[in-house]
Amino acid sequence: MENNPSIFSGRLTKFRAKLREKDIDGALITKRENYIYLSGFIGTSAFLVITQEAAVLITDFRYVEQASSQAPDYEVIKYQGSILTAINDVLKSKGVDRLGFEESYTTYDKYKEYKAKLEVRELNPLQGMAENLRIIKDEQEIGIIKTAVKIADGAFQHVLGVIRPGMTESEVAAELEYYMKKQGAKGASFETIVASGERASMPHGVASEKVIQTGDVITLDYGAIYKEYCSDMTRTIFLGKPSEDLKKIYNIVLEAQQRAEEKAVAGLKGKEIDAVARNVIAGHGYGDYFGHGLGHGVGLEIHEEPRLSMMGDLVMEDGMVVTVEPGIYVNGLGGVRIEDMVVIHGDQPMILTQSTKEMIII
Repeated sequence: MENNPSIFSGRLTKFRAKLREKDIDGALITKRENYIYLSGFIGTSAFLVITQEAAVLITDFRYVEQASSQAPDYEVIKYQGSILTAINDVLKSKGVDRLGFEESYTTYDKYKEYKAKLEVRELNPLQGMAENLRIIKDEQEIGIIKTAVKIADGAFQHVLGVIRPGMTESEVAAELEYYMKKQGAKGASFETIVASGERASMPHGVASEKVIQTGDVITLDYGAIYKEYCSDMTRTIFLGKPSEDLKKIYNIVLEAQQRAEEKAVAGLKGKEIDAVARNVIAGHGYGDYFGHGLGHGVGLEIHEEPRLSMMGDLVMEDGMVVTVEPGIYVNGLGGVRIEDMVVIHGDQPMILTQSTKEMIII
């Protein structure tokens, strides 16, 4: 990840302001996506202790050099033996009495260890403090996400040229993932979904050994990780002439998707955008066949806030990056889903995914 030091300094400043609001002396950050966001360090082992005056990154001997390079705002400490002893030493040296911890990430066993071994007066839940900062993406993040989206778009064009009857779903998934890695992706954002024929009625039908046949509808849902950020897209194509029912469903989903994207604007709640697509699908008589939320935030994690769903109460703000992915799934027939990634940008949504949404029949 290309680190702009001023960006990470700014994130620390915002995080410290949140600590002050909650009257917390310091925070212990152990969730990887959060320590990447706050420090720039992308290794697999780090423990951040952040106070108003100090920023400490504790890691083992494997990552000391990397951490010193990637996280210049932090004092890097190498630990040997017990990590809790190392953390405790830092907390005592920095005068931390009230410690914030990531309650939604910390196991109960780990919490009991903290209580027993960390010499602090209070353990206070951070209540998603870092995650809440991550909801609004800055220009650097959006630039990286655009590249991740572009890689996935390219994979779609690639697979259209190689998909054919007789291939297994797993072989199609392998083509997508190999192409993305060749284009600089670290890997796939999640287990690639290739669901063909009647299996397309399964919204999360990950690629199987099923052989793709002429006449199949094929749903492709996948994404690329680029510089630690994810992309996510879905396209549904047809191998041979689709049935009239599937063509009808495709056009309904496309209408719902495009209407919802138009309403992916600042000031609306996630559930209000979800309702736009849901009402289109219900209006055509398929309301019972769209059982998941319309979309979700994407960033360092493939699923994060905000949620576009019937429960989505967050109000959209500029810089949020979300998916818009309605679908209709009919058991015994198949299914259709179409998904783009969108940046909230005033009343002019920025559609990042560029692959055609016209019906493709191979």
